Amino acid sequence: MLASGDKAPSFELPDDEMHRYKLGQERGQHNVVLYFYPKDDTPGCTIEALDFTAMQDQFAALDTVILGISRDDCISHAAFRDKHGLTVRLLADTDGKVCQKYGVWQEKEKNGVKKMGIVRSTFIIDKQGVIREAMYSVGAKGHAAEVLEKIKALAGA
Repeated sequence: MLASGDKAPSFELPDDEMHRYKLGQERGQHNVVLYFYPKDDTPGCTIEALDFTAMQDQFAALDTVILGISRDDCISHAAFRDKHGLTVRLLADTDGKVCQKYGVWQEKEKNGVKKMGIVRSTFIIDKQGVIREAMYSVGAKGHAAEVLEKIKALAGA
């Protein structure tokens, strides 16, 4: 698993508009909140995405972009975005390679059944591409506000 001080693994993924996004394009310009979530249009994932969307202007004022990643495809992301009016950029990691790089693809247990899945996790990456916070197994409700406070501290605001 990644930790504070590690260099953020680079990646390139398609987004909800089927445009390619490279993490490296933010270097020197923006901090990045990279949040991994299990599945589009599920209760916890919807709460988290709506909260990040509601606070997006506050993050932007602190030179921070928000990116959500799941293993859903671009079409699923677009439907999720449109259904809930989301404005955060959603990236499709359909083969799970980025999830593995960030250590969020883990064995989970639900109702006594073990299976692999995305552990809800968030990474705060500074303008130099260094992870400042690596938060694994986070809760959906109130998480965006917690992350905003960490970004304010990083920005000295």
